[in-house]
Amino acid sequence: MKFELLSKDPYTSARCGLVTTDHGTIQTPIFMPVGTIGSVKGVYHRDLKQDIDAQIILGNTYHLYLRPGLDTLRKAGGLHRFEGWDRPILTDSGGFQVFSLSPIRKLTPEGCTFASHIDGSRHTFTPENNVETQRIIGADIVMALDECCPGDADQKYAASSLKLTQGWLERFAKHFDETEPLYGYSQTMFPIIQGCVYPDLRRAAVEHALSLDSPQRGGYAIGGLAVGEPTEVMYQMLEITCPLLPENKPRYLMGVGTPSNLLEAIARGVDMFDCVMPTRNGRNGMLFTWNGVMNMRNKKWEQDFSPIDPEGTSFVDKAYSKAYLRHLFIAGEMFAAMIASEHNLAFYLDLVRKAREHIAAGDFASWKEQTLKKLAVRL
Repeated sequence: MKFELLSKDPYTSARCGLVTTDHGTIQTPIFMPVGTIGSVKGVYHRDLKQDIDAQIILGNTYHLYLRPGLDTLRKAGGLHRFEGWDRPILTDSGGFQVFSLSPIRKLTPEGCTFASHIDGSRHTFTPENNVETQRIIGADIVMALDECCPGDADQKYAASSLKLTQGWLERFAKHFDETEPLYGYSQTMFPIIQGCVYPDLRRAAVEHALSLDSPQRGGYAIGGLAVGEPTEVMYQMLEITCPLLPENKPRYLMGVGTPSNLLEAIARGVDMFDCVMPTRNGRNGMLFTWNGVMNMRNKKWEQDFSPIDPEGTSFVDKAYSKAYLRHLFIAGEMFAAMIASEHNLAFYLDLVRKAREHIAAGDFASWKEQTLKKLAVRL
């Protein structure tokens, strides 16, 4: 994987660049739709490409390991072939899912043992078998195994958690460097910077990750944020972390967030994002637009026959009316969730596209402030 820095905003730390992988190029800043189990919920791959123009999507190691399982994925030739997606894929290591989904888990220097949320069966991830698992899945970009520390953890727990993550990272990086991809194209890995809300731990995490740098490290992920801490604290951690990371490699903020979160993080130097919010909120009737947020279940839309979003870039925005979409939600029709998810993903991709344009034009800072005011409106 290669990263080329194309331009920087003169008044913030925002930047735009180009990531090149064997499955295609990615323009940054970029939002990556979440395809946890091999699909982005409610959206055809055709529309992800042609309508939304998703340049990269995610898969999740924890979920794919449990179902369909590694034997099926290996026989299919990896996740790209299994799900019929020929653009780049990134996989999380599963650390966050062990933290958030597993009712029973045990973390040790050796690895993490957890109970499946599907059937309660016991499994163990070690740094070594997590590398092997992500080799079999075959994503272009893979994440190192880590513990996702809760945002409200005290400093003693956060320090212990970071020490565990650092030990796992050393072994993960070593095993990754000693093994080869399985399907004839290259893979790269991102260490994950943890440290909770404590500046000294975040700095220590960056220093440790950089000590393990090599050509196999395509970029750096920032984890353990948007997991319970105040939003302003998240921004403070980005202000501490991003300047310490290499300028010539992309920075990925994991699991974040709202449109406003994206713009604020871009201003602090973040290049890559993912979040379930566009599809999850869409399934519940919340649409993000350039003029604010719409709750499509509200009665005010009952006889509003205007297009869903005249400024939207998706074909659904002009093909269907607000009244029709509200009717589908009230009726419990699955098509409502599909329309809303496609709209929201298209909006998120349009948001980062316009951010790139304004970074290149040198007026990102003023555009961001104007846009944040509009995004906060409830329509």
